[in-house]
Amino acid sequence: MFTSARYSFWFLKIGLAAVFIWFGIDKFIHPSYWINAWVPAGFLTFLARFNIDGQQFIFLMAIFEMLVGISLLTGILVKTFSFLSILFLVSVFFTAPLNEVIIRDIGLIGGFLAILFWPNRRHSL
Repeated sequence: MFTSARYSFWFLKIGLAAVFIWFGIDKFIHPSYWINAWVPAGFLTFLARFNIDGQQFIFLMAIFEMLVGISLLTGILVKTFSFLSILFLVSVFFTAPLNEVIIRDIGLIGGFLAILFWPNRRHSL
């Protein structure tokens, strides 16, 4: 059996990228589901102050999620997007009730924290 920090890091990044790319694509395909199921009405009212409707917000979130996935796969700005993803996932805690989605997001935060604090030394990977 083999162990390698390089492979571990890649498996972690590929898994997180798959989740974020999947959800990003799904937001483009089913924006009304995401608006109705996950965006609080009060937040939609807040967005209206800036002339942003629910669908535009969902598309912006989709773009962000796909950029996170692309970043993880390409190695470009990985730590920056990991930090932004942690902030994004923590913000979900304030808008969603405690359920299986929040528990999943805690796991995703753990993965992004692992990437954020992964040693930068090239020889360790």
